[in-house]
Amino acid sequence: MITTLQIKNVGIIEDLCIDFQKGLNVLTGETGAGKTLIIDSLMILSGGRFSKDMIRKGESNSYIEACFYEPNNESAIDGNIIVSREANINGKNICKINGRMVTVNELKEFMANLIEIHGQNDNQKILNPKNHLKYLDGFIGKEIEKYLVDYKEKYSKYIEIKKELKLNYGNDKERERKLDLLRYQLKEIESANLKEQEEQELEERRKVILNSEKIVENLKEADINIGNTCIDALSMAIKSLEKIEGINEKYENISSNLKNIYYEMQEIARDISSEEQDIYFDEEEREFVEQRLDLIYSLKRKYGNTISEILNYKQEVEKEINDIENSEEIINNLNKRLQKITQEMEQLAQKISIIRKEKAKVLSEKINNELIDLEMKNAKISVKVEYKENEFLKTGKDEVTFFIKTNIGEDEKELIKIASGGEMSRTMLAIKKVLADSDKTSVLVFDEIDTGISGNAANSVAQKLQAISNKHQVLCISHLPNIAAYADSNFYISKIVNENRTNTNIKMLNEEEIIREIARISSGEVNDVTIKYATELRNRKAS
Repeated sequence: MITTLQIKNVGIIEDLCIDFQKGLNVLTGETGAGKTLIIDSLMILSGGRFSKDMIRKGESNSYIEACFYEPNNESAIDGNIIVSREANINGKNICKINGRMVTVNELKEFMANLIEIHGQNDNQKILNPKNHLKYLDGFIGKEIEKYLVDYKEKYSKYIEIKKELKLNYGNDKERERKLDLLRYQLKEIESANLKEQEEQELEERRKVILNSEKIVENLKEADINIGNTCIDALSMAIKSLEKIEGINEKYENISSNLKNIYYEMQEIARDISSEEQDIYFDEEEREFVEQRLDLIYSLKRKYGNTISEILNYKQEVEKEINDIENSEEIINNLNKRLQKITQEMEQLAQKISIIRKEKAKVLSEKINNELIDLEMKNAKISVKVEYKENEFLKTGKDEVTFFIKTNIGEDEKELIKIASGGEMSRTMLAIKKVLADSDKTSVLVFDEIDTGISGNAANSVAQKLQAISNKHQVLCISHLPNIAAYADSNFYISKIVNENRTNTNIKMLNEEEIIREIARISSGEVNDVTIKYATELRNRKAS
């Protein structure tokens, strides 16, 4: 449900904040006070079109924000969802869901699950034939649910098998073309004879080869300096210390340590000399290293980021070659599975279709009974189920469409082609009344619901709105006292002029004010007679 709606700079609305309540919320008030602007704002917030002409004169942007309380919605934070849309005069839109920026299309898709607006707009979910099957299945409920669950499981397997047949084992030419490619790839990888650590070893050898001149030069210099300077100097120092070793133990220790260093220096000198000899290489080795690395880089570009990945890819290619070479057997097995699951799905789809066709008649009859109460005695809804012989769909083989005939002698037409705003709203009300228990949309908005009706029809509309409001939050703009009398919460819309600017104002009415407002809209005057009539209407709600 919507807990709070804030509208800024939309038409004559400067800054309006409405705290809607549970149940049936009815908005009444002066002509031209801004009631329609509230509906327009909800449509804009639901991703509808926005015209910069709607921005309040002298302002650069409009801003609309609503807080929804939806404790079962996965997008809710502590049960709340805050949705906003800012529309600027330069055409830029800023849409947010719980502070996260989204596109207008994302906003529209998200809001379609929260709010549905019935009026002159033709973008309502229930008008879209794509949603009709879902509404019918929701009306049927558990009777069809077990078959649908079974069918959907089989449909997923059916799609997997079809995909496997198409992607991996097509016609003979396709198989041969794929085999040629895979065999070429396998031969290219196998002929390279790659080893896991080879690239690292080659890179290290390449680095030595590229720096060999520098390495040899510095090894020679180190060899000369150690042999001519360090070792000779250490030898002379040791001889000097040996002469005083017997005088004191500490001299003997120093001499011993120095001898160890001398031996280590001799070992280092041999290592340097050995390294100097090993640096030798020829041009043929350099060329081999470069070519080998080029080959590895080339294979990495094609088959993986590392040698390990390339070798893994080789195993996958080998498996795929084996699968394709044995594809005839695999195809036969897949086709057998496909034939079996197709038969099972056909049987389920037929059962589902029989149930749908039976319940479509019941749904049509229930809606038509509601239409009679709404002074649309000549209107007939027909929920049609068409079985698609040659096509499996996600939910069976049926396409469901709501048709309507509004007058005797006319042809049936799709529900979306209803021309009159009043007819549309009342038809939607009749459908929503029947589908109230199965419809998951939490907020329903009705505009022009009372166009062209009075008397018993007005009472019927009011009662149906109240019945729907037991399962949904309902917002309704009305000029009828009957509807206002059945409201759980009444709001009065007025306009005030301040400093030569018109502005919309809204007030939630207390019980005394509700009676006076019902009296006003019943005859245009508030007197003892209209007050008595308003009180009687109000008492019907309680009874």
